[in-house]
Amino acid sequence: MDRDYVRMLIILLKTIAAFFKTKRELVLENMALRQQLATYEARHVKPKITNIDRSFWIILKRVWAKWRDHLVIVKPETVIGWQRKRFKKHWTKISSQNKRPGRKRIKREIRDLIDQMAGENHWGAPRIYSELLTLGFHDLSEVTVSRYLRTFRSKHPDTWKQQSWKTFLTNHRDTICAMDFFVVPTVNFSLLYVFFIIDHSRRKIVHFNTTTSPIAQWVIQQLRDTFPFDSAPEYLIFDRGSTFSPRVKGFISQKLGIKPKQISYRSPWQNGVAERWVLSARSDMLNRVIILNADHLYRLLKEKEYVAYDNDDRCHLSLDRDSPSGRTVQIKPSVVEKVISPPRLGGLEHRYEWRSAA
Repeated sequence: MDRDYVRMLIILLKTIAAFFKTKRELVLENMALRQQLATYEARHVKPKITNIDRSFWIILKRVWAKWRDHLVIVKPETVIGWQRKRFKKHWTKISSQNKRPGRKRIKREIRDLIDQMAGENHWGAPRIYSELLTLGFHDLSEVTVSRYLRTFRSKHPDTWKQQSWKTFLTNHRDTICAMDFFVVPTVNFSLLYVFFIIDHSRRKIVHFNTTTSPIAQWVIQQLRDTFPFDSAPEYLIFDRGSTFSPRVKGFISQKLGIKPKQISYRSPWQNGVAERWVLSARSDMLNRVIILNADHLYRLLKEKEYVAYDNDDRCHLSLDRDSPSGRTVQIKPSVVEKVISPPRLGGLEHRYEWRSAA
């Protein structure tokens, strides 16, 4: 460090001596220094920069507008970066001097009010913050209320606990159906829409159809065909697509007597059973064939093809590895010829069974 101060003193003395030189001497000295710097730069040797050097260029940057034009050993961005590091180091030092770093803790009175409002009303941070403002507490933010509210919930999980979406689906599994659309492109790049309704209890497709124009009136007719008379479930889950308009929701609740449950914005996981079936349909068949037209798509999905395979043959992990329609566990015959594998979906999938010898 002493060596750096000596260098700084030498530079300062040379700078003072330059005021007493003639203009000719300064020009020649400038040429000589530039020649040496050019030779140094051509060798591509990275110089060792000390804190004194950094301080010199930071000070020079403040007092000399053309400092960028004379930089050789470092880049302008490097000098600016040094200033940022100095600023960061300065505030780190100030922060480390505090015995209790971080934001100032709010008063005990306010913390007690947050706990009281959360416990008595099950309010969230925006509502509690609004009430605190009406009481004249303006020296805190909504973010602070939210932070203390998380602490309250962790201390009183039973008081705060509400029914989650997963709990609702589990408790009403036998009385829930879900409906959804998904898009299938054809060979000429036109789009076809597949509408389906799936039963949550057994993951069984109870209805499906295809269309090129999914409108509300068409969806209403599909619901009539699916739930005639008193066969409707208690709940019907669907997303926030424009096709499921208020007209459709009104028909579901008023005509069918079903409680419509529209999922939250950008929350497809709330309709996970339907979304999972779409993934299965694509991976098992639709991604492995080229759809020619609407008739071709309907034939692939109709009762003799994928829907029948999914309901009768495909094993589901959520059903304890059984099929939605239920498959009987075969007992190995005493005299066996072999295990046969009847093709499904045109040979894309198979079903395996014991066959007794003749």
